[in-house]
Amino acid sequence: MKTGLIFGLSIMILLASISFALAIEAEQEPEPPEIPEPSPEPEPIRMPEPAPAPAPFPRESESEKVKRLTEENDKLKQENTNLQGEISTLKNEKIRLQEEISELNDAITSLKEIIMEQIRVIIDLANRLKDVLFEKIFSPTINL
Repeated sequence: MKTGLIFGLSIMILLASISFALAIEAEQEPEPPEIPEPSPEPEPIRMPEPAPAPAPFPRESESEKVKRLTEENDKLKQENTNLQGEISTLKNEKIRLQEEISELNDAITSLKEIIMEQIRVIIDLANRLKDVLFEKIFSPTINL
């Protein structure tokens, strides 16, 4: 029991001292922040040394020049041939598409004619139905 009493008193004293210490901390005024020391100025960034410019017109011998121009000429001829092939392919495709468009336009025209004929037939049948209704149903009723 004595140990329990001593233990209880020591806990109470500890709690009282902690609450007292916290109360003292809460009453203190905050200290102003420290003024930071200025940082040293950074060294300026230096521009890299430019690479030496190549000679604008390097000297080449006549044979090298002829060889280079011949290669460029051959390359351009091949490119021209390829482009002409593409042009002829596109022309053929254009002709095929124009024929297809013409066929579709003809089909549309024939379908329009068929639809108009069907509309005429429907109107004729509606008129006949109207005549039959008036003659068979309404005429005997009116005669009464």
